[in-house]
Amino acid sequence: HQNKAVAMRILRARLYEYYRQEQMKKIQELKGERKDIAWGNQIRTYVFHPYTLVKDHRTGHETGNIERVMDGEIDDFIEAFLKRERSL
Repeated sequence: HQNKAVAMRILRARLYEYYRQEQMKKIQELKGERKDIAWGNQIRTYVFHPYTLVKDHRTGHETGNIERVMDGEIDDFIEAFLKRERSL
């Protein structure tokens, strides 16, 4: 009986490790490839001084009305992104 108990513990540990590895693989697939947060990898640039500008680097869409964007009115950026996605 002692050998059976030891074998079951080993089997449980191996199964646990196997399922943990599988779960980690799934998590990595869901996360996808992450990019470094570095200069040049930004989605949008906000310039407050000496002029005002918000530019979306994915679509090229830009506006000088930074106050409107900061107030949450980003529909123009969303539309530009959706148009770009449809064209790909």
